[in-house]
Amino acid sequence: MSLLSVIVPCLNEEAAIPFFYEEMKKVEERFADSYPGLSFEYIFIDDGSKDKTVDVIRSLRKGDNRIHYISFSRNFGKEAALYAGLSKAAGDWLVCMDVDLQDPPDLLPEMFAAVADEGYDSAATRRVTRRGEPKIRSWFARMFYRLMNRISDIEFVDGARDYRVMTRKMADAILELGENNRFTKGIYSWVGFNTKWIEFENVERIAGESKWSFFGLFRYSFEAILGFSTAPLSFVISLGFIVTIMAFLLIIFVIIRTLLFGDPTSGWPSMICIIVFFAGTQLLCTGIVGAYLGKTYLETKNRPIFIAREEE
Repeated sequence: MSLLSVIVPCLNEEAAIPFFYEEMKKVEERFADSYPGLSFEYIFIDDGSKDKTVDVIRSLRKGDNRIHYISFSRNFGKEAALYAGLSKAAGDWLVCMDVDLQDPPDLLPEMFAAVADEGYDSAATRRVTRRGEPKIRSWFARMFYRLMNRISDIEFVDGARDYRVMTRKMADAILELGENNRFTKGIYSWVGFNTKWIEFENVERIAGESKWSFFGLFRYSFEAILGFSTAPLSFVISLGFIVTIMAFLLIIFVIIRTLLFGDPTSGWPSMICIIVFFAGTQLLCTGIVGAYLGKTYLETKNRPIFIAREEE
């Protein structure tokens, strides 16, 4: 007998969980024909939900002892939830997927076959369309992936989801990265392994509302940049060099102008603009360096990635 662990992060998903569970039971029937020796376990991660998410999971567990869960003491974020699920899973293979059915369960047999039969270490999914999303949000998402592929040494696949089947060996490699500031899509690429990509079109949520605001996604992308690229620090160095050259040229200009025309105080408006420009540049550079320093400071605290309030 072999085991497939299904890891499902949840945040205020009381309405979506029953739909997800019913869809997964249908998928299990398809697995029973192709892989009769395969069993399932479900690991729901309650990320500090404010609704009845935990109650719904408890109710399902009463009728199915394959269901396990971890309930966080507060909201630690999806990255912590994925890490918690991987750490609790006992499967020979593991799959991470969203509970809202935007990660189509129908793809799971094909994904599992790629890992179990075709020799891949993981099978990952990517959306080829963003139908249903605001256009401005889709544009920023595409620009984010282009930017990351320019400034990072690892590959970021446009439209990549956290929906992925992986071997136990790959999961263990991910768990070895105990950093608190996590960006799982980047971690998947960083650890390597042979991955098969499976494309699908965007699917609407089955129930509930998205927990990702535009500002939340912006912060998430900023975490990715800080976690997987030092390009902003290189930008600071380049900007500092350019500004220094400009300042040197401006000093020469002011000296020559004073010698030729006198009355240097008549240029005070331009001088104010220059002062403001340099002050803004310094604040920008200090902020970028401070962001990296802040992440380093938080990592040195060595705080746990999550705290469980309840676990079954």
